[in-house]
This record gives sequence, structure tokens and C-alpha cells, in this order.
Amino acid sequence: MLYDLTVPAWQNGLTALSGELARARAWGEENGIGELQFAVARLAPDMFPLAAQVRFACTQALQPLVRLADADVPEFPEDAVDFSGMQDQIAATLAVLDAVDPAALGADLGRAVSFPLPNGMVFDMSAFDYVRDWAQPQFAFHRIAAYAVLRHMGVPLGKADYVSYMLRHLRPGTAPAA
Repeated sequence: MLYDLTVPAWQNGLTALSGELARARAWGEENGIGELQFAVARLAPDMFPLAAQVRFACTQALQPLVRLADADVPEFPEDAVDFSGMQDQIAATLAVLDAVDPAALGADLGRAVSFPLPNGMVFDMSAFDYVRDWAQPQFAFHRIAAYAVLRHMGVPLGKADYVSYMLRHLRPGTAPAA
């Protein structure tokens, strides 16, 4: 159950983000916007830049594996400086997610999960509350922030790009005509 609530959603989101970055790279080349400009772009002066949002989205998909499955996962200590580096982080994260044994996350939604933050705060909650109230929102925040930075930079993305994984569920013959 915990696996079903987490890993597939992170795979979907990271795969879509990878596609958005590929579109941004091509669009940037056509419009004279360099990779470094994208990597350091941010929505507000006190927010992290695109490269950090990508790194954090990857990290937020991996940290729950440590807390719920005691998995050994890679760390990304630095932001990437270009699209290739961001894509490498996403690919490494997807490789870990692809290898997760669903049983490793367990089925006990009530088991205790504790985790500290760097500022000294410590949270104690059930596994279900952790997934619902921390793991999914943290991933979503950084995933959305990365999308928003790309849109802010002018990349012509839309909701269909953000949820591109939904096309596999599209009923044949129901897509609007172009």
C-alpha cells in the first residue's frame, strides 16, 4: 500500500519533469537562452533556483525510501549546472525507484516514522501520515516549483506536459482535434 501511494507517483512526476527539461533545452537553444540561465532561474529572490528544485524533487522521492524501507539511496550534494546534470539526477533517481521492491516499504500504515530536519525540529508520525502530510507534499512542491520556473522563463509548457503520464489512460477517440 505504501508503495502504491508513493513510488509510481514519483516515477510519473520525474518522467514528466525530464520531458519538460528536454523541451526547455530545445526551446532555449531556439530562443537564445543558455543552460546556465535556466539552471539559476528562480521565481523569487528568496526561492531556490531551477537546478535546486530538480535536485530537491529527486531527493524528496528518495528520502522516504530511507525512512520507510531503510534503503541505501544516492545523495545529490550539489545542484547541476546544466540540463545534462539535471537529467542525470532524474535518471539516477528513476533507476532507484525502478528497483524498489514494493514489499520493502511495508504495509503497516500505522508504524512509527520519525525524522529530524536540519534546524533541529523532529517529527514523529505514522507511516501513512508521513506519506500524506510530508513525503507527497514535499515532492509536489519542488516538482511544481521546477515547472513554474520553466514557465516563468517562457518555455511553452502546459498542463498536458505536467501530467504527460496521463495519456496512457486516455480513452481512444476522446482527444480534442488539433
